Amino acid sequence: MDVAVIAPDPDLQLLDKIARGDREALRVLYRRHGRQVYGLALRIVRDGSTAEEVTQDVFVRVWDRAGTYRQEKARVTTWILRIARNRAIDILRSRAPARELRPWDWETDEPDPADQFDLSEQQDEVRRAMDCLPPAQKAALRLAFYQGHTHREISAELGVPLGTVKTRIRDALLKLREQLSQKRGP
Repeated sequence: MDVAVIAPDPDLQLLDKIARGDREALRVLYRRHGRQVYGLALRIVRDGSTAEEVTQDVFVRVWDRAGTYRQEKARVTTWILRIARNRAIDILRSRAPARELRPWDWETDEPDPADQFDLSEQQDEVRRAMDCLPPAQKAALRLAFYQGHTHREISAELGVPLGTVKTRIRDALLKLREQLSQKRGP
């Protein structure tokens, strides 16, 4: 009877080392997940420098809290991304400008309908442009930008070489830029 050997989770091993004060393990964990954390933060805060700040804060918190991680509750990646999400939201809330209430604000907390319409129109434009992409490019782009996967993770998930993933994403972005600029004009 063949017995399957389960390889130890490298992220779990790194987190264990970090909990014991191993700075090199933190560097390795950052190299493995830093871009994914940055991508998630960028989607939430929509500002590159703030996303960098969130990413730095996340790994400082990982350093400080590595000993509190519980394997039975979530994968290491999930735990790190949850920290990133929470930190990004905290920063957004702390930087939200205090505004004076106007009489029309008293009745609802809903966003301004005009802003919602503009955002909805932009989202529809992007969706239509993405629908025109070849399926392979669309899949790579969704994994990278909507799910925050690294190029290596996309390569593994799609079963294609790393260079192919990078090319698909670059070509997809160029096509999207071209399609969206044609609709908006010069």
